[in-house]
Amino acid sequence: MSSKSMNALVYTDTQEVTYRREPLPQPREGDVRVDITATAICGSDMHAYHGKDARRVPPLILGHEVSGIVLDGRYAGQRMVINPLMTCGECEDCVGGRSNLCRHRELIGMYLPGAFAEQVAIAERNLLPIPADMNPIHASLAEPTATGLHAVALVERVLPRPLSEAHCLVIGGGAIGLLTALILKAKGCVSVDLAETNALRRSSIEQQDCANCFNPLEEALPSPNGYDVVFDCVGCGATRRSASEAVRPGGIISHVGLQDDAEGLDTRKLTLQEVIFLGNYCYTRADMQASIDMLYRGQLGDLSWIDVRPLSTGAQAFTDLHNGKVAAAKIVLQPDTLL
Repeated sequence: MSSKSMNALVYTDTQEVTYRREPLPQPREGDVRVDITATAICGSDMHAYHGKDARRVPPLILGHEVSGIVLDGRYAGQRMVINPLMTCGECEDCVGGRSNLCRHRELIGMYLPGAFAEQVAIAERNLLPIPADMNPIHASLAEPTATGLHAVALVERVLPRPLSEAHCLVIGGGAIGLLTALILKAKGCVSVDLAETNALRRSSIEQQDCANCFNPLEEALPSPNGYDVVFDCVGCGATRRSASEAVRPGGIISHVGLQDDAEGLDTRKLTLQEVIFLGNYCYTRADMQASIDMLYRGQLGDLSWIDVRPLSTGAQAFTDLHNGKVAAAKIVLQPDTLL
């Protein structure tokens, strides 16, 4: 077997990912190579899998929620989490602390090869250290945790009362939705409802004791026009419509998901009732570091809802997610040599 190739899970066509040999990553200037220990499947990976993301063109190695061991550079041998969002570091937004809005940003697993593989190349400045005894599976959740944490932080800036006193609705029980609910719980918020259509996921979420979980297809909205904050962690026309119905006058809609750009938002209500609409994109490095700390300290629970599988079975994992046959909010893939 060639030492110049590796095993990887490659997005090869709509609803098709293929486990095969691929060339080892070729680092660009400033990049280092990382031996991957764990990569989680993101909703955006599924979006590509369904052929609905024009930015992700097959053949492409997807995957950007990753932990690993650095192979070269000044951090060689250290266990790290990767910040997959690469930015210029020089523009007004980067210098001003909003690097997630950098106009020159790149993301592994989008235009560049991602981390459903045995190795990945990434800019050295995008590495974040993790404690030596941190579970690498848990560490791979730093990126989606940072997304939820960033959304909550933006809400806290404009919410006129303490978050612990707010009545919140989370729409969507995938990893971002569940992590958002767990973050709200960690911050002392005791009034959280969570809408999720998948029965398997609802059962898993209920075990976390972080939200009142309900099926929006069969049950009425618990508090129509009554939520101080609505986190739409799906981002489709139907969920924007639900968010508009749920938010109270003067409340906040936090739009986190990116499933489509169909209609659904009630802009008339937003205007007449002074509802604040917050767009959320990714996270900053500070969000990533705070997420690592929260995960390591157990502030988000025992994370028992993670489903760990070998990378070689990744095609089945994508199929199971497509068919709604997964109770876990997150599937994490590991190179077969680690299992």
